[in-house]
Amino acid sequence: MAVFKDFGDRLVSFFTKSEGIQTTYIPCILEFLLLAVLFYFVFKVLTTNKCTKFIAAVAVVVVVCGFTLSLTSQFDSQLILLIVLIIALLVFTMFHTEIKRSILDAGVKKGNAEKFNVTGVELIIEEAVKAIQNMSKKDIGALIVLSNDNLPEGIIESGTVVNAEITSQMIEAVFYPKAPLHDGAMIIEGNKIYAAGCFLPLTQSDNLPKEMGSRHRAALGVTTVANVTAIVVSEETGIISIVRNGMVVKKYADAADLKNALSDYYWSDLTAENKI
Repeated sequence: MAVFKDFGDRLVSFFTKSEGIQTTYIPCILEFLLLAVLFYFVFKVLTTNKCTKFIAAVAVVVVVCGFTLSLTSQFDSQLILLIVLIIALLVFTMFHTEIKRSILDAGVKKGNAEKFNVTGVELIIEEAVKAIQNMSKKDIGALIVLSNDNLPEGIIESGTVVNAEITSQMIEAVFYPKAPLHDGAMIIEGNKIYAAGCFLPLTQSDNLPKEMGSRHRAALGVTTVANVTAIVVSEETGIISIVRNGMVVKKYADAADLKNALSDYYWSDLTAENKI
């Protein structure tokens, strides 16, 4: 109890005595604001990427370091600020891709997805799975991006806005080998095929397996710069792959895998903005 009492006395002393905040209130306010901004962006990146353990670790480090400093010397907000800066640098090093994605998302279009209901979503999932499996059996290449209105405008502008209902016939028609839009990506937003024939940024990685062609590179590239899910059907093998966060999370995907990916998209991503 004596330790906590001493800690409390130091805080009271800092905020009340002449050498505390009364004579340095402007620097303290600025430091507080900078700390608040750093904390906001650090935890926003960590929360977006669901790094709950890392969030807990950061919080523990900051609290322990601040508590230790208060017991060993005068309460020095500058040292705490330095600790937070180091943590921010660590987060940037570990999550630079996600930070870049967040910056790009700041200028994207919003509000094209329409509201949908449970029955409608189940029908959409069935139609999408049917189309993807049909194309897989016929070795028809396809690249479908599940977007939550968060793609850079340049990607949409590179293709053709179709704004069509999601049906298996429509999806297969777009990717029919002789169709004009079959080489590009299809962008699904909510309950619509928003655009087709879109060109995506390609990953620059040199460590990809040889069987991964341009569609896989595009899927890896777009999921690196935007928080989206991509579904790829290989034209050479008919293999279905699911891509997220710049990596193939499921190769040789079957109907169950596709349903799970689509369900995650509709019930996790879109319901945040489209309440059912």
